[in-house]
Amino acid sequence: RLSTARCAYQGTGGVKKPTFTMDEGWLEFHPNPSVPEFRVPPGAVDAHCHVFGPCSLFPFSPQRKYTPCDAPKEKLWALRRHLGFERNVLVQATCHGKDNGALVDALLDAQGTARGVAMIHADISDKELDYLNRVGVRGIRFNFVKRLGNTVPKKLLFNIADRVKAIGWHIVIYFEASDLPELFTLFSDLPTEIVIDHMGRPDVTRNPTGKEFGLLLQFLEENSNAWAKVGCPERLSQIGPPRYDDVVPFARKVVQLYPDRVLWGTDWPHPNMSSHMPDDGKLVDFIPKIAVTEELQNQLLVNNPMRLYWPEELGQ
Repeated sequence: RLSTARCAYQGTGGVKKPTFTMDEGWLEFHPNPSVPEFRVPPGAVDAHCHVFGPCSLFPFSPQRKYTPCDAPKEKLWALRRHLGFERNVLVQATCHGKDNGALVDALLDAQGTARGVAMIHADISDKELDYLNRVGVRGIRFNFVKRLGNTVPKKLLFNIADRVKAIGWHIVIYFEASDLPELFTLFSDLPTEIVIDHMGRPDVTRNPTGKEFGLLLQFLEENSNAWAKVGCPERLSQIGPPRYDDVVPFARKVVQLYPDRVLWGTDWPHPNMSSHMPDDGKLVDFIPKIAVTEELQNQLLVNNPMRLYWPEELGQ
């Protein structure tokens, strides 16, 4: 369904600016996150977060499935400082659709301390791709979660994949574990680096050594170009905050098996959370549970995201 909330237009002096009302029951981001007990290493990257609006400047998509609260770049930069991170990877959210205006604005403001993952139209021009590349976009995101919208046709997916491969971008894929069997071959055929959002959303009530999660591990084993994000325990946990211990065995296994192909991010401002709004400081304290040594923590938070998003700074 489309969101029941809509942008209205208000203003004075003949200038109308869009305003909006967020969805009823929408949970806003934590107003006062705790200071983490775990200190992230120097150069740490929050490799999965979003900016929403502000709607008065960057209206949400008419085709959106939800209308969130404003979560502008200034709030994200403040959170970055509070948690001890130095860089961000901003992922285009479905509420903005393929209008990457808010994303681009944040990347320009970040002055090199942020990179972006965009959503793009099939008929995007080479000139537009070049511009996105110059402002800091390094990947595109495709949604395969059926409740969030239509998935991209196979032919279109590969046409776009070939174009972005030529400029060194990767593809982020968002899907749910129950759909991986039918998507396994499709994803295996993608020609770029692939980043899997939220570990493919496993059912953490199941055994981490079981068949369902085993298929994700098989995918990572058979596709050396595939990476996985191991954050967002608040989305997966059934026991809830503040520890999210039921997610630990799943994320720890991925980190241990594929330490050079894992990423972590806050997922701020945590869109579509219905059970609770996480304390971002407690999410940072989740990191040493899944990356249990200093070496693994540096790979997860510094080395891997730098290699994928800032390779030029590593001389690659």
